[in-house]
Order: sequence, then structure tokens, then C-alpha cells
Amino acid sequence: MATADRGGRATPALELSSIHLAYGGLVALASVDLEVWPGVVTGLIGPNGAGKTSLFDVVTGLTRPNSGRVVLHGDDITRARPARRAKLGLGRTFQRLELFSSLTVRENIAVAAEAAHPARPHMGRGQSVESAALAEVEEQLEHLGLIGVASQRVDTLSTGTARLVEVARALAARPTVLLLDEPASGLDHWENDRLAGLLLGLAAEGLAVLLVEHDVELVMRVCSKLFVLDRGSVLASGSPDVVRRQNEVREAYLGQMAVS
Repeated sequence: MATADRGGRATPALELSSIHLAYGGLVALASVDLEVWPGVVTGLIGPNGAGKTSLFDVVTGLTRPNSGRVVLHGDDITRARPARRAKLGLGRTFQRLELFSSLTVRENIAVAAEAAHPARPHMGRGQSVESAALAEVEEQLEHLGLIGVASQRVDTLSTGTARLVEVARALAARPTVLLLDEPASGLDHWENDRLAGLLLGLAAEGLAVLLVEHDVELVMRVCSKLFVLDRGSVLASGSPDVVRRQNEVREAYLGQMAVS
């Protein structure tokens, strides 16, 4: 989905300006500026405790910043409730799995498909809301390689597979901006490759993706731009090749990884 201002100029799908968040005397985020563009996978990386999940909570409305602005497709949503942000196209997965453990894979995805956008613009004449939701579920099962476990309860799945279910559920809501919080955690090699291909495909379709991930290889593979957080501040930003060569980034997070 392309985003433009009133003058027709291209604008980010998601823009954070001077976000400051503090809990008492503890500063979690300090004047953070960040942009996420349509058709791009943007990476948000940094050591544990850098503020990545806090930033996600600010974007999705679970936490209100002390100051700064959150803008989605040109609309200031800084004070909007989480449900309102979701209706405007914001989707998210969580670092800790947030699934209905007693439901099947198919049922978990159906909850999102039925609740988020019950009437979709592409529904054809005579197509019911229910049939559209079912088609959405099957599409996401196929995308994430989950057909074989569609009828299994989520609490019987491996952590890696459950994470793919959470991604599928987020996508079933048809977001325009998708926030992924460590989606590769627990994935095996095949699942990791599947996720990488999916993210690149979603970006090619125009989705704006903000990815928090500790799997550096995956990040370098799928992201076109990176933001590095350290102690609540943006330490560096730019293309993966540029960022990984910055000494301060390597010292703070990437270690002495090869830069060739």
C-alpha cells in the first residue's frame, strides 16, 4: 500500500518522531526517530534490554510515550487505542507467544480473519463474509506451510511451529504494517528459510514490515534497512552493509562478526 501526503509525495507507512519513554528515573526510549516504508522489511536490532519491545508497545498503543508522535499512513495515532490502530492496518506478533492454546491452528487463524476485517473490498458478488474468512485462513495456512498441522491444537506444537501460527494469524487480519517480534526464535532451518521467503514476498507485495530479530543472518538476508537500538537510543541506521561495518554497532551488538 503506497502512502502519500496531501502534496502527493511518498511518505513512510509508519513514522516515529522523538519518542521518549521513561519509567520513573529509568529511560526506556530516548528521542527515537524511525521510519518504516511500504514494500520494505526494516530491521530493528540491538542487545537485550535495548528497548525494542518497549518501542513495539508504543507503536501498538500498549504503552503511551511521555513525548513524541506515532504516525500511521499520515495519521497521528499517538493517543489511539490498540484496537483502533489494528483497524487502521497495524498488525503485530509478540516475543512471548500469544495464541489460544486450546484451539487448533486453523481456529486460531480464523479468529483473526473473522474479527479484523469482516467485509473486504475484494469480496465478489455473492461471496459471504464467512466464505471470505475461510479463504483467508486457507491462504495463510498455505503461505506458512501449516496445512499439515491445521487440525492440531496449538499446545501440541513445537515452539517454532507455534511462532509461524502467530505470524499467520497476524497476516490473516490483512495489515498494511506488520511488526514481528523475534519470529525466528525456535525455528528450524527449513522453517527459517520459509519465513525469509515469506517476508521477502510480503515486501514485494507492498507490505511494510518492522522486524525485531536476534538471528543476524536472517536480518541481513531480508532487511533493506536497519535501525540499531542501544540503551533506548538509535545508535545507527542505514543499509545492512553500512550498519554492520560501523565499529560502534559491532562493539554494542554484533561483536567481531565478519563484515566481508
